Amino acid sequence: MADLGAVLRDLDAQSREVDDLVAGLPDGEWRRPTPAEGWTIAHQIGHLAWTDQQSLVAATRPDEFASLVEWAMSAGTRFVDDGAEEQAARPRAELMADWRRGRTELTAALAEVPPGTKLPWFGPPMSAASMATARMMETWAHGQDIADALGVVRTPTARLWHIARFGVRTRDFAFQLHALAPPTEEFRVELTAPDGETWEFGPPGAAQRITGSALDFCLVVTQRRHPTDTDLRAEGADAREWLGIAQAFAGPPGPGRKAGQFR
Repeated sequence: MADLGAVLRDLDAQSREVDDLVAGLPDGEWRRPTPAEGWTIAHQIGHLAWTDQQSLVAATRPDEFASLVEWAMSAGTRFVDDGAEEQAARPRAELMADWRRGRTELTAALAEVPPGTKLPWFGPPMSAASMATARMMETWAHGQDIADALGVVRTPTARLWHIARFGVRTRDFAFQLHALAPPTEEFRVELTAPDGETWEFGPPGAAQRITGSALDFCLVVTQRRHPTDTDLRAEGADAREWLGIAQAFAGPPGPGRKAGQFR
């Protein structure tokens, strides 16, 4: 079980890393396109701010969250894009201030969630630790879009462990999103961590296996790289299928990135 305090500290560090990417940008760069179609850097920060707001409702006013789900269902598949568009249209200084304030409030709220409590979400309900991990996954992933847009190569850190673990745990969710029955057997996932050590998930003797760098695995499960543009190796038909549909974030199936886009 994840240590909530450790996840929250890493979430704060990840948020500050993304903040550092955008804080000193010239105003003209705020509207620079990112690899996410139709999204600028402003959209990426707007989405993070918007999602933190929804997470804060889930953590502090869970009874109100059902109305957000109803609104999302009525808005259709564009509700995420619409939220990002609305936030991106705000003045830059105002949006940045709200994002910083919102993520601080969310961290404090998640720290106070009683153990064992499940928080509502647009996907399956989550513990506070899982929600914090999901927020770090999204913060890292949207930070990757910003880094790619700016031509910045980020140094991978041990924080990737949270995202890799989350990616493994959302395997069945990815299959279900595509109306596929999840495999009944666990997979073995062996990843080379940034420090050269190996992160291991699943039984050692599993027939279905994924091996490669932790960075590439995190890029694939967040759909920031196409599997063929990474060093990941899949053994077994189910494992190969998973790499093609892996998705650690909630919502409808994402389009991912095209093969060869980042070679």
